[in-house]
Amino acid sequence: MKKIASFTVNHDTLTPGIYLSRVDGDCVTYDIRMKTPNKGDYLSTGEAHTIEHLFATYARNSELTESVVYVGPMGCRTGFYMILRDSVPKERAIELCREVFNYIKDFEGEIPGAKRRECGNYLDHDLDGAKRTAAAFSDVIKNWTPAMTAYRE
Repeated sequence: MKKIASFTVNHDTLTPGIYLSRVDGDCVTYDIRMKTPNKGDYLSTGEAHTIEHLFATYARNSELTESVVYVGPMGCRTGFYMILRDSVPKERAIELCREVFNYIKDFEGEIPGAKRRECGNYLDHDLDGAKRTAAAFSDVIKNWTPAMTAYRE
């Protein structure tokens, strides 16, 4: 079998940021890398779960709602994938990420979709952890530009 695109990225040189992972037809996949791979600091499942609920809720309620195809965590627990329609310029995709992570770091209240009838693992959330990670990632991407979305070797 052919190696999938995400396995061809050198994870030894990858650092937190927003990267253009791949383009498939009219879908653009962004690698929202929140943690440095293989360094022992990963998203906890509760933290990732909470970020997923807040990220997806914000993105799907933004002005880009019709262009958001998917938002979800990476299995390695170092980040998320965000898939948008190709009609969204890179600048706007980056700005959406800034909005999302500012929203998460400042979030107060009940986590959307976190009731038993709404979620398959409703007890596994960590809002405080999600807020800490979002604050740290907000600092990383505050000056991110489209030129920085290319993976580095």
